[in-house]
Amino acid sequence: MATRGDVNIDTSNFEPKKPTKRRNDSLGDNTMEVDTHNGIQGTVRHKPKSKKFRKAVSESKDNIRKVPVPAHRYTPLKENWLKIFTPIVEHLKLQVRFNLKTRNVEIKACENTGDLGNLQKAADFVKAFVYGFDVDDALALMRLDDLFIETFEIKDVKNLKGDHQSRAVGRLAGKGGRTKFTIENVTKTRIVLADSKIHILGSFQNIQLARRAICNLILGSPPSKVYGQLRNIASRVSERM
Repeated sequence: MATRGDVNIDTSNFEPKKPTKRRNDSLGDNTMEVDTHNGIQGTVRHKPKSKKFRKAVSESKDNIRKVPVPAHRYTPLKENWLKIFTPIVEHLKLQVRFNLKTRNVEIKACENTGDLGNLQKAADFVKAFVYGFDVDDALALMRLDDLFIETFEIKDVKNLKGDHQSRAVGRLAGKGGRTKFTIENVTKTRIVLADSKIHILGSFQNIQLARRAICNLILGSPPSKVYGQLRNIASRVSERM
């Protein structure tokens, strides 16, 4: 007989349950590989194909980007328009035009756009070209992930004026651009010297290495000393790889 405090327990509930199989496709589809495009190092992320959105696309801040173009970049934009237009339209499935009134490159999503993230990729690609990067270098922003553009001025490192600033720019470029090319090749980045502004394109870690070398040159370090530091960095990176 069961007393008041006893509880009827069904022993069938305590049988061990069979483990359910779970599909784990994250390792197969989202693996990250280190790749280089035109000498710029970044990671390639294989994302699963996203479903196309079927909603009507209207002009709003969410599905349109505008990139202003300064006057000195009108001619290069006109000469390279076909190289800029083709990857945006054919690969990213976006609409692009140059507005002559506002002097902006307008990029818009359409019904054939598979992912709205492509809108920002295209805007970064055009912005990199406007900053002064070559089209082939700017394409790395579309093909590789984890790439950024960092912009700073010489006065952010040291307040230089007149001839002192000109000599600092000369140290950064080097004879025939040798110093700039050396920093680019060692750090796997691309650098644009636009008057007092400096633009660096690359991954986060590589940008920090390039900026450290550039700041040392601005502060007055001789190029030979910066070359030695870059050689040490290159040897450490090669050992890790």
